[in-house]
Amino acid sequence: MEGTQALMEHAALVQGLRDPAAYPHHAGAIEVIETHISSVLLAGEFAYKLKKPVNLGFVDFSTLERRRHFCEEEIRLNRRGAPSLYLDVVPITGDLAHPRIGGQADRAIEYAVRMRRFSASARLDTLTRGGGLTRVHIDRLAQSVAAYHGQCQAAPAGSIFGSARLVLQWANDNLETLEAASLAPAETRRVKQLRAWTESQFERCAPEIERRRSSGHVRECHGDLHLGNVVLLHGTPVPFDCIEFNDELRYIDVFNDVAFAFMDLIDHGLAPLAWRFLGAYLEHIGDYEGLATLRFYAVYRALVRAKIAFIRGQQPDTAAAEKTAQGAALARYVKVAQSLARPLAPQLIITCGVTGSGKTTVSQVLLEELGAVRLRSDLERKRLQGVAASDHSGASSAVGGELYGPAVTERTYARLHALARLVLEAGITPIVDATFLEHAQREMFRELASACGVRYTIVECIAPPARLEARITQRLAGGADASDATSQVLAHQLSTREPLSFTERTVALQLDTDTDWARLQSRCTSLARKLRSVAHRQQLGQAVAS
Repeated sequence: MEGTQALMEHAALVQGLRDPAAYPHHAGAIEVIETHISSVLLAGEFAYKLKKPVNLGFVDFSTLERRRHFCEEEIRLNRRGAPSLYLDVVPITGDLAHPRIGGQADRAIEYAVRMRRFSASARLDTLTRGGGLTRVHIDRLAQSVAAYHGQCQAAPAGSIFGSARLVLQWANDNLETLEAASLAPAETRRVKQLRAWTESQFERCAPEIERRRSSGHVRECHGDLHLGNVVLLHGTPVPFDCIEFNDELRYIDVFNDVAFAFMDLIDHGLAPLAWRFLGAYLEHIGDYEGLATLRFYAVYRALVRAKIAFIRGQQPDTAAAEKTAQGAALARYVKVAQSLARPLAPQLIITCGVTGSGKTTVSQVLLEELGAVRLRSDLERKRLQGVAASDHSGASSAVGGELYGPAVTERTYARLHALARLVLEAGITPIVDATFLEHAQREMFRELASACGVRYTIVECIAPPARLEARITQRLAGGADASDATSQVLAHQLSTREPLSFTERTVALQLDTDTDWARLQSRCTSLARKLRSVAHRQQLGQAVAS
């Protein structure tokens, strides 16, 4: 009852702040956005965020002093990623009926975070609902998140942050909230199944969670990295509104953060872009080991959203229409969690073809359509040697030079082999993007597929010499791709490549890439459909066998 009274007083304060006279500047028509823990008032060129007087266990804003403290924390933490948006903390004075923004702090009845206002249409969730989210946005998002994580500080030594015990505790917190709710029979059944899945998956993931914790992958991350908390500023996706109210939910594995955006894209019906985002992020940082935890964290994140929808639907200031919407959101998130817990059976796919034959373009379409992770030889070769992907200083000596000599090439394929095994062990399809011009290189991966009990496919890309030359020239002129291959490299490959054997051709799919982008994309999509159908049949067979 005490909590309800506090929320009613908060609602009265928000109503008072709808008056433009409450602001020390031109406010215009006041807009209000409500969440389960905050009220945001959009007034003129500013946004004022008030924390609701709630104690939900994982967040405690029950006193004025705590709300002031967390307003200050919100400013400090969000300036890491969005310094131009977060301005200061302002007191609210006066009384509930006639509040004023500003005044003496010792007379404050509330505090607010003052932000620079931006258009709601610039948020990625709004952009997505309008059909405006593009592949370019996704690539830039991956780059932004990788850079954000790169500057996040590691968890304090000796802390429990990111420990397997804590990860399980928060996963159980979601499930316990949903299990105690009066849900429809279908949701109740799904939550019960997700409880069993979470327990079994945690046993598998716990050692990797602890290993990653000890190796510095638990950092002071964002903690709430869904599309609604990313805004386009001058064309760059900028994360904002990170978690300030609970250290345990902010000091997490970077893959826990990534899994939220990944899951949210899937929830928005954009699974291909989810896999594109994941793939681009991985290519930036090379943290393929984190894939072992991806499914666990993605399911966890879907259930976080389901729990928040339940909480918001139960609050006394929630209107009837919003209660209905939150109930629908809860059911949807539970379904998303269930779909994430039931992935298609993984396969092992390698490309084959000389430089310029379209392997990287083809593998990009396949990874999006199949839900796969690409491993690029051009990137991993440079990563092994400590060379930036954008560094093309070795291009002139690409045939026989140190970076492209036999020893480094052997190490590169060994690295690709090890990464492909990691991806398969995570239950995900790896697409290995390399030339694979030697039979021995291809045989390594056939043996890996056999050892892992998965289907093995060679996607052979072909194009006439004139097309190959044109692509190489265009790629080198652009300078944005990791490949250093030149016309001399192409000539060397054409003269030394080992054709597929009769046995290899039984598992090979040849793709003629000598066409325009639209037709090539259509051909790749058809190829992905075939491969997906195979995976689906394999999944059904496994279900029957079990």
